[in-house]
Amino acid sequence: MLAGMTAPAPSYQRFFAELKRRRVFRVMAVYGIVGFVLLQVVDLAVPALLLPEWTYRFVALIVLLGLPVAVVLAWAFEMTPEGVQRTSAAEPGEIRAIIAAPAWQRWPAGVLALTGLSALLLGAWYVGRESVSPAATATAAGAVEASIAVLPFLNMSSDPEQEYFSDGISEELLNLLAKIPELQVAARTSSFSFKGQNLEITEIAKRLNVAHVLEGSVRKSGNEVRVTAQLIRAADGFHLWSESWDRTLDDIFSIQDEIATDVAEQLTVTLLGSTPTAAEADPAAYALFLQARHMGHQRNAESLEQSRALYQQAVEIDPDYAAAWAGLGRTYFTLVMDGLRPVEEGHGMVVESANRALAIDPEHAEAHALLGRAAASGNDRAEALQHFQLALELEPANTDVISDAAVLVRDLGRLDEAIELLEYARARDPVNPTIHSVFGVAYLWADRLDDSMESYRTALSLSPGRIAAYYGIGMALLLQGQPEAALSTFAQEEGDEEYRVKGMALALRDLGREEEFQAAFAELRERWGDRWPSEVAHVYAWTGDADATFEWLEKAIAQNEDGLNQQFLQPHYRPVHDDPRWEAFRERTGTSAAQLAQIEFNVRLPR
Repeated sequence: MLAGMTAPAPSYQRFFAELKRRRVFRVMAVYGIVGFVLLQVVDLAVPALLLPEWTYRFVALIVLLGLPVAVVLAWAFEMTPEGVQRTSAAEPGEIRAIIAAPAWQRWPAGVLALTGLSALLLGAWYVGRESVSPAATATAAGAVEASIAVLPFLNMSSDPEQEYFSDGISEELLNLLAKIPELQVAARTSSFSFKGQNLEITEIAKRLNVAHVLEGSVRKSGNEVRVTAQLIRAADGFHLWSESWDRTLDDIFSIQDEIATDVAEQLTVTLLGSTPTAAEADPAAYALFLQARHMGHQRNAESLEQSRALYQQAVEIDPDYAAAWAGLGRTYFTLVMDGLRPVEEGHGMVVESANRALAIDPEHAEAHALLGRAAASGNDRAEALQHFQLALELEPANTDVISDAAVLVRDLGRLDEAIELLEYARARDPVNPTIHSVFGVAYLWADRLDDSMESYRTALSLSPGRIAAYYGIGMALLLQGQPEAALSTFAQEEGDEEYRVKGMALALRDLGREEEFQAAFAELRERWGDRWPSEVAHVYAWTGDADATFEWLEKAIAQNEDGLNQQFLQPHYRPVHDDPRWEAFRERTGTSAAQLAQIEFNVRLPR
């Protein structure tokens, strides 16, 4: 190199100097900061203006795509007193002067540009994260985005006795939404369990495993009704949609249809068909129907009889009201189950009412389910499962039908299939203690003993004193070889004294406390042996006394004891399974492997 000459600056230095000369760094800094502010405004404006969720991502994408455009324009053009012109070439020595300037003069522009870009990227990431957080939060918690719980609407009427009407509207909306296969709806038992509890919406949604909650209020005055509904996103408590209607009772069905349609649209549910619509009925009969169902939920002797009478009035006013006929049949079934009506009379009314409903509406799922329950009570499991299969084809998300079908499938020994059905029901009815108890039995019979105990404990946490829950836990402990722990658990069984006495007898036997065992066993035989011979057979089988076991099973067969078709699944009989009389007993009770294999039940649950 010749003396007196300086080496040319590296190309990257010349490039960055050119960026500074053309004010590209300044444009990048300003663009980044303005973009960041714009994204924060969008973050506030979208929920406030009820704009769709995709607005976040759309604006963020546009802002990010605009950055390279702004950089290119800043490089190619400059503002002059004459307007926008192409950027002029550098004057001689201008680039070298920029490179030679002290660092404190050169670096601020680059730092500002880097700061602006960082702010822009941070804003885009944050807003993008917020735009998907409800779904992400729901997914993390196990809930799907298209899931909802309908809470009981508040009764805003001046008369507290009108609460049946607000509860009824809520339940009708729940049932209507549950008919949308693409939408996961929490069952009534779980949703209504939070009534009167001062819990945040987010907490309720978490417990019900849903991403959204529908709540509202109803004010009824004579024939006038005002309904208000609002849809809430559970992740942040934001109100996605709200509406009010002032109508007459004649329009109550159209209100329900509008709410169901709006909810489906707000949750962006892609419907395979049209939104289900409420079946209309005479307004007076409808009010009686809601009141009858409300009384039936209270499930005591007086309320059930009132429910029956109200349903009867409803069908007298509107003989073509299929839901009222099905409700009447359901009430008769409950009266029989609770021992408040003779079996033959009650079952006859169940079948008659269900058939009246089906004559009006052949696709009435609850009516088919009622016929299934009646057939199951008569030990005709094949017919029962046919009716349940029809009911589930019509309403595949009906958790009551699914639970009943699961019990029947479980009693056929198809434990894996029963557990699959129960898992589907539990996902939609997570705080229903009955489902957890049924799970406990299925897991116990399937030798999934830890799962069984967990299910029973969940049932107890939801319903302290749950009948047979402590007994189920005790049996699991006994099968695990923990008789001491089983004994103390059986002693806690307060829901059913017979279970307590029998369980303690079994545990005392395993502990070798013979005298105490004999005393407890004697009490079991004397107090309950005539009514439930199979319970005595359980203990004899557990002790290995096969002759006594089959002697007491003969008594159970002779009196057609309820639950005979479950006996082959009871773990107590394992010591006598090799006895040839065991297969003969299964044959006589219709539970041999060949007999059970002939019963068909094929249901595909929606996912």
